[in-house]
Amino acid sequence: MEIERKFLVKNNSFVEEAFRKRRIVQGYICSEPERSVRVRICDNEAFLTIKSASIGRGWSRYEFEQPVPMNDANELIKLCGPGLIDKTRYEVKSGVHTWEIDVFHGENEGLVVAEIELASEDESFETPDWIEREVSGKSEYYNMMLVKNPYSKWKI
Repeated sequence: MEIERKFLVKNNSFVEEAFRKRRIVQGYICSEPERSVRVRICDNEAFLTIKSASIGRGWSRYEFEQPVPMNDANELIKLCGPGLIDKTRYEVKSGVHTWEIDVFHGENEGLVVAEIELASEDESFETPDWIEREVSGKSEYYNMMLVKNPYSKWKI
């Protein structure tokens, strides 16, 4: 079970606090509201992930992730639907938690989303100064939706 909350980011001051930075490219073999199957290449590692639809308040969902050999991941990416997610992920410690901040590239350029994973939906956490507002449960911010409706095409 993954319990995750998402927030928009108002500035890039998190970059100075980051202890890790990775480039991520991912595609979706299946991207339906009830489930998604994605292939993710993260630097020199690759994963196949299956996720359920969000449940409850939109913060929790089932997740199964398995490492796969890089050669297999490169072949699986070819099976994905049109569009890929391309982003740089920064990791920042805040209190006892680690925030993952995704800076999107390509058709999602300009979108910056921070995520925090929690042990329970009612777990408290420190909110860094660079957090703008919460978007947890808003499906348009899910990566699988950003493939179908990229940020660059939103009317803001």
